[in-house]
Order: sequence, then structure tokens, then C-alpha cells
Amino acid sequence: MRIDFVTLFPETLAAAFGSSILKRAIEAGHLEVGWANPRDFATDARKTVDDRPFGGGPGMLMMAEPIDSALRSLELDDQAVVVMPDPTGPRFSQGIASELAQLPRLVFVCGHYEGIDDRIRQKWNARLVSLGDFVLTGGELPAMAMADAISRLIPGVLGDAQSLAIDSHSDGLLSAPQFTRPAVWNDLAVPDVLLSGDHPRIEKWKRKQALRLTRDHRPDLFARAMLESSDLELLSDA
Repeated sequence: MRIDFVTLFPETLAAAFGSSILKRAIEAGHLEVGWANPRDFATDARKTVDDRPFGGGPGMLMMAEPIDSALRSLELDDQAVVVMPDPTGPRFSQGIASELAQLPRLVFVCGHYEGIDDRIRQKWNARLVSLGDFVLTGGELPAMAMADAISRLIPGVLGDAQSLAIDSHSDGLLSAPQFTRPAVWNDLAVPDVLLSGDHPRIEKWKRKQALRLTRDHRPDLFARAMLESSDLELLSDA
């Protein structure tokens, strides 16, 4: 997969892709990353990329032409999907990440100021996605968060593909608590079941914990989860 970013601050994204798992994914050829800066396509001496909105209102809007030129410079084909972090879009989720991870190419357009001239969305049939019900100073952080979630779903990016199966949200539930050595730390002990070596019992414990955590902390997720009759028995078991 290739992920591009149209951004006024490519250096912030370059730093994120220059370390850890994403860096190794790029070096191994599982992921390609690039960016285009709208300011490089501004036509005036001041490299202007924003202007006042028609109809009045506070702040400035990013102009369509520099962004359009940046997008065209990426030479996108019909399979590329343009994504714009925007509060009017559906909330980003693991399901959306899984869907986008199947695509060969994504382009995130990172807004600033009061937003982006809506004609960019119209011309490029951009998909609007919201990271959550809050406002940030720019589109780079939500774009990077989404790109990270998508990238780790690409085959080969994670060293152990089984890690995906135990992630929170992979099955609609939160993950059970996890522990590592030592077995006792600061007088806090790892649950005995995890030291038992009884794998069916361990899996049952993990499922029970995931069900209870989701029910108690994320009832919205729990209401949508596909539960089995055995799950209801686990929840009723004190």
C-alpha cells in the first residue's frame, strides 16, 4: 500500500514514519509513504494557501487551487481514495481501518485554519472521516492516527499477525487485561488462572474479562457486539 499526505507540515509526518514499526514496514517494502505541500504550488510571492471565506465568518479557509495542484502532482489513478479528516464524517473505527487497509493507495488531505474549500471534496470525491468529537489545530494528527491504524493491518507490517486477533475492537469487544513477568510486583499478583497452563480455562477467563470490561466501560460497543449464549453464561457467572 502507498499512503500520501497533502500537508503544510510534512516534517511532522516524516518524523512519525521514521521510527518503530512503521519505519520497518517501509524498509521491508510493505508500505510506501509520500507527501505534497500545497504551499509549493502557490502562485504568488508570499506562497499564500488561505483566504477569507465567502459569506463572512471568522478565520481563514485553505484555498482549493493549491490543494488541487498538490493532489494532481501525486498522479493518482482511479483506485486511489482521497480521505479528509473532518468532523462531519463518520467516526473512525477499526472497521473503517480494515476497509481502507484493503486499498492500494490512500491520500489524506490535512486541513488547517477553519477548514478547506468544499470544492476539493466535491472534485476529488473525498471521503470524510472524523477521529472523534473534538477539534484539533490541524489535520496532521488525525490523519497520522488513521494511517497508523490502517498500516498495522497490512500483511507483513506486524511481526506477529496473531497480535491483530487479540487487539481491542478486533471482535467488537475490548481486550482482557494482560500481564508479564514478574508474577508478583509491588504485592500485586498476576491472576492464578494465567499461570495455570490450562489454555481452555485461560481463554474462558480472557473472554469473560473482555465481556465485562466492554459492558461496564463501553456499553455502546457492548450493545452492538455479536454475543453467543455462552457469553451470557460467562457474564452471569460470579
